[in-house]
Amino acid sequence: QVQLVESGGGSVQAGGSLRLSCAASERTYSMYVMGWFRQAPGKEREGVATIIRPGSTTYADSVKGRFTISKDNAKNTLYLQMNSLKPEDTAVYYCAAGDVWFGFSWWADGRAAEYWGQGTQVTVSS
Repeated sequence: QVQLVESGGGSVQAGGSLRLSCAASERTYSMYVMGWFRQAPGKEREGVATIIRPGSTTYADSVKGRFTISKDNAKNTLYLQMNSLKPEDTAVYYCAAGDVWFGFSWWADGRAAEYWGQGTQVTVSS
């Protein structure tokens, strides 16, 4: 069974924090790349952060220094800790997994991701 299930979204004021979780099946958790994407209304999907086996991380410039991606191997779960949230972070956030990596800019448009979660809404008010 292949699955990714996000949770942890919600509404928060600017400057606040949220932690997103993505529970993965064995198959998806074992993939080479896991990452978070987001899509705001009227905008294209964008890559936010990735983690590559065994643990190298990459971030979009827009979230660098504010967001942290991590994995818990005991729980087969991917996380995204989001601090200092801004209204422009408002979007549906998706976790994704894949086995091919040619760099963040290549991954960030989502073409390389093989499996996707259903998404979780994050709303940041000013």
